[in-house]
Amino acid sequence: MIAQRNAGTNDVAPAMPRRDTGFGLVEVLVAVVLIAMAVVPLMMAGIVSIKVSGRTNVVSKTETVLANAADRVNRAGEGCDYGVYAEAAALAQGWTADRVAVNYAYFVPDEPAANASGSPVTAGHWEAGACPGTQRPEGLVQKVTISVHSPDDTVTRSIVVVKSDV
Repeated sequence: MIAQRNAGTNDVAPAMPRRDTGFGLVEVLVAVVLIAMAVVPLMMAGIVSIKVSGRTNVVSKTETVLANAADRVNRAGEGCDYGVYAEAAALAQGWTADRVAVNYAYFVPDEPAANASGSPVTAGHWEAGACPGTQRPEGLVQKVTISVHSPDDTVTRSIVVVKSDV
């Protein structure tokens, strides 16, 4: 025990032991704020990481369906309608067939003309539609545009496949 002298006397009085008062409210609040400043950014980074991972998964599956649809259309025999091939790619992924859209155009050459050097030049233009009529004519060049929409409609990708028997 620590002794303490009384002022003006030689008597020694025992000193009162100091009480442990713990932490004050301000100290606790400062500690909580400092911890929150470290934990909140970590939590936010985790949440963003989870969202990005989910989005990457959707983009990856959409592009897989698109690549498969383009490959199926490219390998298909010449015809006028390739929708069933593109839809099969969506169905193979477990998606509904309406997630794929196919648009067509075919090339119509213009009459040959000569350029400034006298060389023949054949120009042309694209007409909307799969084929000019009900039958595919020989030598037809088709532009098949395939669009794939993710099931949640957040991702859309397109590709153009040119089909020709030339």
